[in-house]
Amino acid sequence: MNLSDLRKKIDHLDGQIMKFLNERTRLALEVGKLKSEEGKEIYAPERESEIYQKIEDSAGGPLPKAALKSIYREIMSASLALEKPLCIAYLGPEATFTHLASLSKFGASVAYEPASSINQVFLEVEQRRADYGVIPVENSIEGAVSHSLDMFIDSELKICSEILFEISHHFLSNSDRKHVRRIYSNPMVFGQCRAWLEEHMPRVELMETASTTAAAQRAQKEDGTAAIASKLAATLYNLPILASDIQDFAQNVTRFIVIARQIPPPTKRDKTSVIVSIKDKVGALYDLLLPIKKYGVNMTKIESRPSKKKAWDYFFFIDFEGHVQHPKIHKMIKEIEGKVKFLKVLGSYPASPAKEV
Repeated sequence: MNLSDLRKKIDHLDGQIMKFLNERTRLALEVGKLKSEEGKEIYAPERESEIYQKIEDSAGGPLPKAALKSIYREIMSASLALEKPLCIAYLGPEATFTHLASLSKFGASVAYEPASSINQVFLEVEQRRADYGVIPVENSIEGAVSHSLDMFIDSELKICSEILFEISHHFLSNSDRKHVRRIYSNPMVFGQCRAWLEEHMPRVELMETASTTAAAQRAQKEDGTAAIASKLAATLYNLPILASDIQDFAQNVTRFIVIARQIPPPTKRDKTSVIVSIKDKVGALYDLLLPIKKYGVNMTKIESRPSKKKAWDYFFFIDFEGHVQHPKIHKMIKEIEGKVKFLKVLGSYPASPAKEV
């Protein structure tokens, strides 16, 4: 078979693919109409998880599973945008890692609205100016993003999905490295690149900014400066990349969450997040953990935060496997409620596959 014959076959398949994509989209629009009539959210994390799992289980190559998932992400993104114009608020500005994580979740066809703070992301969703919000909650190197957790104490918004996003940091500057006198970036980013900075830029002043994008903006305008930011920031602000992947650990993963007004239905692999305030007595934390052990539930995380209302009074943020609608999880939560001052379910949502760190 010659080159011309192969291309004719590809052209025929392309025609079939477009035909099936349009048919799929027409069905998706029917689904969107039914969801709207029933008062359900257009974005369905449980359905998204199901589609990705089918790719994981049945992809036979030669296309890698990651490539197939990226293709389907954009197919689903286009369908969502046709079902209902969606707006996603994220901790901005453009080209931050939260922006990149949002794109990896919702694709290129929906609208994005950068917010100046985590508070503002919550406000945009609460006041229905945005359908969903994306914020960082945890980094595999630097730990929890405390303010994100604190926002849930008073907010009624729920976690409907999570994103595990691999972070790569790059050293950007219009100046030669030897002429750089100041480096701009987010404080958490400096922490993730500490060893590289100590080795390669030991006497250079580190200047904190609200975001990596703000750092790139400063580096673009000021002589003798550099930024630590993303490749997208380098492209947007026309900054040469002088060093790539400068984070201290190759597997640098940040966990982002999607906030919404509803908890999605169960899937076969869910995670639940709760916030708990324990009673001021000996063994209170032990009593809290006993029901988790009793029902054989796997707790994946526990994080303490000062309540800010009383000295030495703490909230505990806990993640465990399972969905709040599952009878075992429901019974366990009810039992914990009887042992604590306060318990609030923050969300049950499809668990992202764990990344090795």
